[in-house]
Amino acid sequence: MSALAWLAIPVAALVLAALWVRWASRERPRADTHDTVLEHERFKAAFEPPTPARRPGHSRNASHDALS
Repeated sequence: MSALAWLAIPVAALVLAALWVRWASRERPRADTHDTVLEHERFKAAFEPPTPARRPGHSRNASHDALS
């Protein structure tokens, strides 16, 4: 029985890998240029550091100004 398991596991892995390769290499419709540019802009924006919200009337170094 264990010999069957040692044979069945690699065969099952091979079948799953072959199915995944077939699915990954399927024919896909051509992407719209406008949509892909917008997706790329959103991707780039996700990596930009967030900018803190500036409140009017508050200086950036309010605690430093209070000590001076």
